[in-house]
Amino acid sequence: QVQLVESGGGLVQAGGSLRLSCTASGGIRSINAMGWYRQTPGKQRELVATLTSGGSTNYADSGKGRFTISRDNAKNTVYLQMNSLKPEDTAVYYCNAALTYYTGPFAYRQGDYWGQGTQVTVSS
Repeated sequence: QVQLVESGGGLVQAGGSLRLSCTASGGIRSINAMGWYRQTPGKQRELVATLTSGGSTNYADSGKGRFTISRDNAKNTVYLQMNSLKPEDTAVYYCNAALTYYTGPFAYRQGDYWGQGTQVTVSS
């Protein structure tokens, strides 16, 4: 079955950097878009950045100029490079993928999947 596995979260001081990774696996035929979202307690999950298969990117204003999303299509992996981190970037970061996966030798479906989340904590 389709699975998204994230890594790279952790504790960093303000001004520091982290790189998150997310790899999709499990009978994937193609990936239309991948992205990162984040959530803090009591708040809704919010967009951080997305990247389509065509290379179009979309960033939340909070991360523009500091965050960069990139993708390794051969590895079905998306990255989020986060620089100049601020305490307000502290959140659980979730990977998302809109993809097509095989359900049989000649059959496939589209689906939207989430990773389990990785904690990013920025200390002041």
